[in-house]
Order: sequence, then structure tokens, then C-alpha cells
Amino acid sequence: MKSAAEQLPEIARGTEEILVADDLQKKLEKGQPLKIKAGFDPTAPDLHLGHTVLINKLRAFQELGHEVIFLIGDFTGMIGDPTGKNATRPPLTRADVEKNAETYKEQVFKILDPQKTRVAFNSEWMGKMSAADLIALASKQTVARMLERDDFGKRYRGNQPIAIHEFLYPMVQGYDSVALEADVELGGTDQKFNLLMGRQLQQSWGQNPQVVITMPLLEGLDGINKMSKSLGNYIGITDPPDEMFGKLMSISDDLMWRYFELLSFRPLSAISQLQQSVAEGANPRDVKFELGAELVARFHGDVAAQNAQASFVKRFQGGEIPEDIKEVTLSGGESGLGIANILRAAGLVSSNSEAFRMIQQGAVKLDGEKISDRELVIEPGRAHILQVGKRKFARVTVA
Repeated sequence: MKSAAEQLPEIARGTEEILVADDLQKKLEKGQPLKIKAGFDPTAPDLHLGHTVLINKLRAFQELGHEVIFLIGDFTGMIGDPTGKNATRPPLTRADVEKNAETYKEQVFKILDPQKTRVAFNSEWMGKMSAADLIALASKQTVARMLERDDFGKRYRGNQPIAIHEFLYPMVQGYDSVALEADVELGGTDQKFNLLMGRQLQQSWGQNPQVVITMPLLEGLDGINKMSKSLGNYIGITDPPDEMFGKLMSISDDLMWRYFELLSFRPLSAISQLQQSVAEGANPRDVKFELGAELVARFHGDVAAQNAQASFVKRFQGGEIPEDIKEVTLSGGESGLGIANILRAAGLVSSNSEAFRMIQQGAVKLDGEKISDRELVIEPGRAHILQVGKRKFARVTVA
């Protein structure tokens, strides 16, 4: 296992808060795998990219050698999470919970390693609690403390009803950490009160309190509001490849970097290099292609990602691409291949000199845009659509 100093930068990537950072360092310095918990109420059958911010962080812990617990709140789902709500939330039925939970498990394993993931349901312990046990749990907290929570406080001051069972939600979520003996719990910034409840209850039960890590709420396609199905600004992880790719290409150039930080699995150093390339004049659209290809490939596979990009280029970058476009894979080593060599090897020109001449004439397009740099190098990775003149096309992958 890596040292604490080596793990901390990757753990801290994209986080909003780590409470308490010193506690996390002490836990990591023991050199033992930690229990990392994140809870999800199965309130909807499909996840969107905003949900995956937490799941990606679970994956990071998993790759660092820690035990990841994906907790499905089948018990709390029947209470209804009051977080951010100005009215009592209708509870789910048992049938709804079970159906949605199965869909969740199917989707999260597109990111997490199923062999290294413990899936737990909080009904495993909450369903066994007696009425006396639940009363004992409720005695660990006061009404005044509950009203410190922003949404409860606003509803109370606004004379809006708060059902007694809603107070149980953060208590039950907190007790989940006791039952699992969690070392770290992840959640969105809107879950901070509930996450800290777990830390407090663990202390009441004589456990070493968990570290709380809050993750930011990912902005949706509008770049303003958090990603949400109800607002229609979401990218679902079950969206068809073409639709997912097109939505990602529609985000602003500024928002693209936030998506890279929170959603990409690339090292931060690689993202910094992409930012530097844009600062030096690279087209942000080309970098956005990288983001779109990575995320579509994650949920639909490499071939689907390549086809989605090609379809996008065909539909929005102009110029009809033939259906039977030839596929070419070229060996370029770690440094990639020069554009003239690629054009020649793909059979689009007869020589390097012809390649240079066609580039000078503005007759060469890369992914739908004219190129003018004779020294352009294509790095290994995803496929690109190359066009020379009006009729010569090839989908080229430098490997």
C-alpha cells in the first residue's frame, strides 16, 4: 500500500472538505486498508454523471487498496431523504426500493470493481432493531440540534410541517456508520449534516470517529444548477452513446475542466497538460473530444465511443462521411505520429510532400476541422476522422 503522503493528493482531488484532515492522515499512516462508505438511497432507477462523482472517489480509494462499501439505503429509502426538501418527501414502497436497488448495482459496476466492492443494505441492521432500540438511538440527539440543519430550520421558521420520522433519517444514516465501523464516509456537500451525525454517533458508541469527505455537486449542462433529472440538465449513464457524446460536447469550455477533474480518470498531471495545450492555442473542442470519448467508453465501450465521435463530426462539423469509411490502425509508439506520415500510411496521399501540399491548400481536415500545422503530431489513443479533399476519408487510430 502506498504511503499516506502518496495517497493524500489523489484522495483530496476534487473534494470540497475533509473533516478532519489530520484524522485521515493518522488513519492512512497505520498502513492498513480503511473501510470507505458511501450511501445511496434507491429513489430513482437510473444514475447520472452527477451521481458518479462520489462513485469515482470510491474507485480511487479502491485502487489505493481500501475496502469500499457501496451502501444501498433500502431502509432509509422508505423514510424518504428530507435533504434540501421544503416538504415531507413521500416514502418509497418496498417494491420500488428493491427494483431500483438492482438497477443501481448493475450501473455502479461500470465504475467499481465488483470483486472488490462490498454491497450492503442498511435494512440488514435497521430491520432487526426493536422499538426500544430505535428510541435509544433517538435519545442520542436533540430537537435543537436537528433544527440546526438548514432545511429543517427553514421549514420550522416558515411554519411548514416536519414529520417526526424525518428526524430519524439523519440518525439512521449516522447509525449506518456505527454498524459498518466506517473509517471514512463520502457524500455530497448537501449531506454534510448527516455525515457528521455518523461521526458523532460513532463517538457515542465508543468507536474511532470516521473522517467525513464531502464532494461538490456537479453542475449540469446549463453550467449553473446541479445536475438533476428534474431540471433536465443531466447526462444519464444509460443515455445512448451518441446522445451522451453530444451532451458532453455542448458544455462550455470552462465547465469542461470541472468535468475533467471530477469525472475523468486521467491523472491531474495529464489534465494540466491539456489545459496548457489550450492555453498555447489548441482548440478546446479537440480536448472536449477527449472527455467525451473517455466517458462514453466507460459506459458503452471503446467502439461505441469512436462511433459516437464520428457521428457527432458527421452531424455537426459538416461534410458527409461515407458509411463504409475505412478503418486504419497505425503504430506510433509513445510519442505518436506526424500528420504527414499518418496521411500517407492511411492511403489518403501518395507521399509526405503531397500531404504537406494538401495541408497548405487547406484540404485536410481532422475530426471535421481544417488543419494548417504541418508538424502536427497525433498521440496514441482514440480514433480520429481524417479527410483529404471531398472524397477521401479514413478513421485512424494511432496505437
